[in-house]
Amino acid sequence: MNAQELRSKYVEFFKSKEHAQIQGKSLIPENDPTVLFTTAGMHPLVPYLLGEPHPAGNRLVDYQKCIRTGDIESVGDPSHLTFFEMLGNWSLGDYFKEGAIKMSFEFLTSPQWLGIPIEKLGVTVFRGDEIVPQDDESAKVWKELGIPAIRIAYRPREDNWWGPAGATGPCGPDSEMFFDIGKEPCGPDCGPGCSCGKWLEIWNDVFMQYNKTADGVYEPLARTCVDTGMGIERTVTILNGKKSVYDTEIFAPIIAAVEKASGYTYGSDPEKDKSVRIISDHVRASTFILGDPKAVTPSNVGAGYVLRRLIRRAVRHGRKLGIEDQPVENLKVLSPIAAVVVDQLKGPYPELEENRARIIGELDNEEQKFLETLQKGEHEFEKLLPNLIKDPRKIMSGRLAFKLYDTYGFPIELTDELAAEQGLTVNRAEFDEAFKKHQELSRAGSEQIFKGGLSDHSETTTKYHTATHLLQRALRLVLGDHVAQKGSNITAERMRFDFSHGAPMTPEELSKVEAIVNEQIQRDLAVTMAVMDLEAAKASGAMALFGEKYESQVKVYTIGDFSKEVCGGPHVERTGTMGTFRIQKEQSSSSGVRRIRAVLE
Repeated sequence: MNAQELRSKYVEFFKSKEHAQIQGKSLIPENDPTVLFTTAGMHPLVPYLLGEPHPAGNRLVDYQKCIRTGDIESVGDPSHLTFFEMLGNWSLGDYFKEGAIKMSFEFLTSPQWLGIPIEKLGVTVFRGDEIVPQDDESAKVWKELGIPAIRIAYRPREDNWWGPAGATGPCGPDSEMFFDIGKEPCGPDCGPGCSCGKWLEIWNDVFMQYNKTADGVYEPLARTCVDTGMGIERTVTILNGKKSVYDTEIFAPIIAAVEKASGYTYGSDPEKDKSVRIISDHVRASTFILGDPKAVTPSNVGAGYVLRRLIRRAVRHGRKLGIEDQPVENLKVLSPIAAVVVDQLKGPYPELEENRARIIGELDNEEQKFLETLQKGEHEFEKLLPNLIKDPRKIMSGRLAFKLYDTYGFPIELTDELAAEQGLTVNRAEFDEAFKKHQELSRAGSEQIFKGGLSDHSETTTKYHTATHLLQRALRLVLGDHVAQKGSNITAERMRFDFSHGAPMTPEELSKVEAIVNEQIQRDLAVTMAVMDLEAAKASGAMALFGEKYESQVKVYTIGDFSKEVCGGPHVERTGTMGTFRIQKEQSSSSGVRRIRAVLE
């Protein structure tokens, strides 16, 4: 079964169980400052899991693009990816453990669907602790379905518990499904959930049945929810009996494009094979980030920094394959690989085709910039060389190596290579220490930037979210109808709003916009919501985010006689509660896009 068949079957199965298919959302989370990218299928649904009604109903199914970079150093092994697709189904106060587990079991084992032999399945359930009891309810359902007790493992909180997203909020135990690949057990305690490689996780049912309070108390929720997730790449690997996600049809055309660009034949050398896999993953991830309706571009901060790091790692691993030895006309290496990703996935993700030119242009531009960086770094190294060679110990200090990295963006691996060519070694311990200190400072800065997530500061972030609607309308009144939201980011301390406009705003324009927003706040306008179909919403004059995917039924928020937008929320009930709006800064975000930073006081 290939990825497209799995995607279709999953949606078809849950539609047959009365689930409404909803659209996957952007890779750039809307108004959630706690993460840079959408990291799981449930991420865009958090407001609905927290209690907001969903316009499509209380049984939902979708597929969602996700990015996770926490394990970037593991990419290239059999299972780790930075970009992946999640299949998900949700119950919002409808069925609970028994219903979810029975549907999961049917989809996995029924010959009509995936047809996995029952003897190949194992499951884990929450073991319980001094705070929350053991999840015997889930174990009982699995036993009734025919999973023997020996293949039902009770696991601790770190393995089988989800949430809350912030310090407080909905959370609960989960039950995970594993496939036995047939390896010998690693010992007498080997069972589902063991990390020895015998058991591969393919699905996870999360049961949100508690609310964690600020006092650390777990109160039972009156409205329980189910959130499930199945990774497409990993499941396709299992269904096809492959040992690695990179051995599936998902990656075959991408790897072929890397072979064509490099002249290297995959399978010839384990170390170079790893570079091929890293290039394949990183170009795929970069293509989806650049092809997103709310695309970020390579930069030195936030999501743009992650994108830059993915692109530059791909270029660096291209050098390891000898790509720089290819003819000059071949040196735009990444964009032809990205074109293959677009061709392969433009069906389920039409935004890739719509944004093909941007994807290609940005990759070419960033690749060229990095090659110039490498040349600069090599030049700086050559300037240091006469003094380095004089050192009888033939050791280059880690401090100097870090300066090349920090000042010129020159990768430590390349410093190692250049040093080795001259019979020198780099003091890596000293470099690692400097790098670690740099990371800690960066992390501290990030925590400052991103502290105060949506879950922990719902009242404040709700005010800021409502302010983005007032700001967009005010900008259109002052600058013109070409203005459209290109992204936003909200913390408990401020809001950031990106919008299409080709020139810096004048002080007079900024002053007018600020005055208009404050006038609407002082008018204490009522904020109302109606559910309607998308065409009716557009016909009524509601603004919708260009390029965003919407369900057939949408929520339309109207702010008095001033603003009307398609939006998922959350919003204040009246504008008079919002305080005073003040613009702190207006600057360029990217080509043709401006950025406003503002506060409510």
